[in-house]
Amino acid sequence: MANKSLQSALEVAECPVEMLRQAGGRWTWPREVAREYTNWMDELRATRETCVLADLSHHQMDQVIEGPDAFDVLNHLSTNSFDGFDVGKAKQAIMCNPDGYFIGDGVLQRIGEEKFVMSGKVPAAHWVAYNIETGGYDVEQTIYPKSSKNPDDPYFFTYQVQGPNALDVMQELVDDDLTDIPFFNFKRITIAGEEVRALRHGMAGEVGFELQGSYEHSDLIKDVILEAGADYGIKRLGTRAYEPLSVKLGWVTTHVPAIYTGAEMREYREWLDADSYEGTYSIGGSYSAEEISGYYVSPIDLGYDHMVTFDHDFVGKEALKAEVTNPERTRVTLVWDDEDAAGLFASLFQDERLPHKIFDLPRDRWGAHHDEVLSDGDVVGISKSFAYSYSDRQMISICSIDTEYSEPGTEVTLVWGEKNGESPNPTVESHTQTEISATVQPSPYLEDSR
Repeated sequence: MANKSLQSALEVAECPVEMLRQAGGRWTWPREVAREYTNWMDELRATRETCVLADLSHHQMDQVIEGPDAFDVLNHLSTNSFDGFDVGKAKQAIMCNPDGYFIGDGVLQRIGEEKFVMSGKVPAAHWVAYNIETGGYDVEQTIYPKSSKNPDDPYFFTYQVQGPNALDVMQELVDDDLTDIPFFNFKRITIAGEEVRALRHGMAGEVGFELQGSYEHSDLIKDVILEAGADYGIKRLGTRAYEPLSVKLGWVTTHVPAIYTGAEMREYREWLDADSYEGTYSIGGSYSAEEISGYYVSPIDLGYDHMVTFDHDFVGKEALKAEVTNPERTRVTLVWDDEDAAGLFASLFQDERLPHKIFDLPRDRWGAHHDEVLSDGDVVGISKSFAYSYSDRQMISICSIDTEYSEPGTEVTLVWGEKNGESPNPTVESHTQTEISATVQPSPYLEDSR
């Protein structure tokens, strides 16, 4: 019996918004990586003061794309320019639907003339796989899912060495000079006799590296990195400390993919399974649109203007051409008022009403969180990924905001908690909705030394 499709599930549910609000659950990290190796505060300090080793091997998918038409299909689906995209280069590939709304992204590396690897969350990979299968391209692709959905070991190990001492640690491991690798380029290096791709990266705002190689060598590579980093204060980064890093960088890691509406996307919805990532994704927050399209965002909303170029034909080009000349929204950081943020936790000790909605520090493991941002009572933006920044001692979030309110220093109000304090998601406790004062600041929200 064939799997039930996403399209058929949507027809039964009738309302995509309610289907995703009722999905239930939060992001679950694979058991192979600890939540904390020491404690999350010391691990976060190490990202800013010494260096860390993070293991991404188990929580992201890797998609291998190979064949004579591989470049063409990726070029057709990505908003990025592929001019000069030679072997040894990487990019954050941005993919949209025909109306210019965001489907997904991934770190795309060109590892051969006809071979690419894309890593990250799976929506972009599904879109690529569908277009290869239905578009007549001479390409083969394989998606290697995250380990919680994969009975075998991951295809690659993926380690990040990040922090101000990251370059020194890496130079201890290799004879090659790593200072000549430009940002988001990679170099094939040898560590402990094994070939590794070293991608210049920077999740901590410093020169850093993402290392990928055959998973059979994962333990060996991990051990030699930790040994080399011992004199440089290296710490293993647990998932709890890894989660907030993306918020300061301005990278919203989870979105509602723009696939649930439109006749042009129907065949894709019929191709996707009902139990796919797209069919089981969970949304929450004070913002609640009647139509699922109210959750769609464009790359411009996300501050990805620099990754939208019109030197090639790509899906969504005409819609984005019209938007980029007069964008309605852009990306900023919201810095929450300290007393208001602390008041969320203080409410746990007040008897007269239900507490406010509570989250895990330093970042809650939600799916797509959407909270209303107001000015004089009008919705002017949507707050998304939020986290406690230990280095700043502040609560911050990433916000897509109307451009007229994007000036640093602008004061706005964030509505925190679901309407009436209730959610169909069983992981959300009954609570009292509240408002939090916030100040607009730039995104990324860190000194970028990458």
